[in-house]
Amino acid sequence: MRVFDHVGIPTIEKQSEEMYVEASKVWVTDPLRHPNRIEYLRYEPDSPVSGPVRDLPHMAFRVENLEREIEGAEVLLGPFNPAGALRVVFVLKDGAVFEFMENAADGHWFQR
Repeated sequence: MRVFDHVGIPTIEKQSEEMYVEASKVWVTDPLRHPNRIEYLRYEPDSPVSGPVRDLPHMAFRVENLEREIEGAEVLLGPFNPAGALRVVFVLKDGAVFEFMENAADGHWFQR
């Protein structure tokens, strides 16, 4: 089952209350604090993230089983652990970037 979490939008402008994700060298905002569930992503110049994940917006969904979502998909990035017990993967489907998020812990993934 998929549950909508947020829309991710790349930006070059610093945002308030960003969280740094060391694994991908990107600053992200908390989509729960945005009225339209937007997460802004600001990449460091030396971020290993490239291509559609870095250049295009993405739609993110919470899922129960990350491996099930990866089956038959074109994996662009991951799976990796950006925060705590959260595992994510970015895939390309139907010409769009999707992020699937599996959280083994209770609560929201964002950490200030």
